[in-house]
Order: sequence, then C-alpha cells, then structure tokens
Amino acid sequence: MLRTLALSLACLTAAPAAAQMEPYDPNSVEVDVELLLLVDVSRSMSPNELEIQRRGYAEALTSDAVLNVIGDGFLGHIAIAYVEWAGSYSQRIVQDWAVIGSRADAEAFAQTLTSHFSTGMRRTSISSALRSGAEMFEDNGFTGLRRVIDISGDGPNNDGGPVVPARDAVLAKGITINGLPLMTQEGMGSQWQLEDLDRYYTDCVIGGTGSFVIPVVDWAEFASAVRKKLILEIAGRTPDPAPDRPHRPRLMKAQAGGGYDCLVGEKIWENYRDNWEP
Repeated sequence: MLRTLALSLACLTAAPAAAQMEPYDPNSVEVDVELLLLVDVSRSMSPNELEIQRRGYAEALTSDAVLNVIGDGFLGHIAIAYVEWAGSYSQRIVQDWAVIGSRADAEAFAQTLTSHFSTGMRRTSISSALRSGAEMFEDNGFTGLRRVIDISGDGPNNDGGPVVPARDAVLAKGITINGLPLMTQEGMGSQWQLEDLDRYYTDCVIGGTGSFVIPVVDWAEFASAVRKKLILEIAGRTPDPAPDRPHRPRLMKAQAGGGYDCLVGEKIWENYRDNWEP
C-alpha cells in the first residue's frame, strides 16, 4: 500500500510522457528523491572558490532547514551523491550515493566533502557532466519518487559536444536538471564567462518538471543559495519568480533566428584558439 501511494504521488510530478523512467527494482531502497550534485571545478575557478563550494554544500546539508525538509518528506530520507566535473573526461566522485535521513547521516556526508580539497581541472564540459551524471542513476540501489541533477558552473559548455543534445537525452530518462550558475568574478577565466550565464543555463542546460535556476553573483551568498536550492529540490517545489535584471551584451550571444546561442561557449573557445595559434 505504501508503494502504491508513493507511486501515485510521483505521477503527480512526473516528467513529460516522452520521458522514460527506469523500471522499479524491488531490491532497491525507496527514497523521496535521488539528488546528484554536479559541481564545477574547472581551472577558471580559484582554489578559494573550490573550497567555498565544498564548505557551502557541507554547511547547507547539515543545516536545520535542509534536515527539516528531509524529515518532512513522504519517506523521510533522500539519496544523494557529490561529483566534481570539468572537461570531457574529468568527472571526480567525491561522495558516491548515500542516504541522508538524520543529522548523523548529513554530518558524515559533509565530513567527506571537507576532509580535503582537490585542485581544479581543465576545460568545461557540461554535456559530459550531464551524460555521466545520468549514468550514475542506473543501478544505484535506490528508487526515488523523483530524480534530480543539480549542476553548478561558472561558464558555458566548450568541450565534449554540444550541451543541448546531452540535456535532452537526460530529460528523456525522466531526470530533472536544475542549475546554479556562478556569476562571480574572482576566478582567472574571465574570457570564458558570460554576463548572462543565468540565461544560458535557463535556455540551454536545465529542463524537466519544475526545473529552475538560482544564480550566485557573490561568493558571500553561495551557502545560502545552495541551502535554498536544496530545500526546493528535496521538497519538490520551485522558487518564486525573480524580477528580470539587465544583461550586458556578450560575444555571439544571440542566434540569427532569435533565442540564445547554446554554442556560444564553443565559439568563444574557437575564437580564443584561432587568436592564440601562430
């Protein structure tokens, strides 16, 4: 009866009919949500920013607000994993899938994140991060009422193939993608950054039922942004609409037919390479 009611609730927030969910595994652990955190560690980010990210997620996961929303869930626990990513073949599992249903669970997860801090890696392949992330849901030992990828990043895709086909393949599996665009200016890769990275993420990266973007424009607000994002993802809610803010124009931003050019990162990379090569 519990399983039937859980599946009924899941249908209310199911992905579009085209999405194909994995078949139910009777040997898996049922959770409210399977949440994969994909965290950008490309070299455009400074060592300080990399540490802020790890500590920010650790702080958010152990906060009363996040633990309360986990406890208020239908089943009262979630499955979560933390992966750092950069270029096409640069995905680093910091914490594989684990259950969080208590403060002790959250603190153990957080301890893994802050026990050491890794260095950055080259390039930015959102497409590869999404594809490898989707594979992590397969046979992970959990059955969630929802499956969510939470991806952060400080620039557009510039490696590993276009981002839109990768995004669409993930959405076809019934996985929702939310975004945390990092629109700060501390790192070294200003030539790769977009002034309107939140719009790039909205048009080119996120998707699925209830998907949303929460931009970070100052590292001082990172932990609170992550906390808010986790609460919404775990509870299955979306943020209130934010007022539009002005955006400065960016190289090759708009396509001829209107909308956002989702290949802007690849074009910036090609422009940089053409100017760099003798």
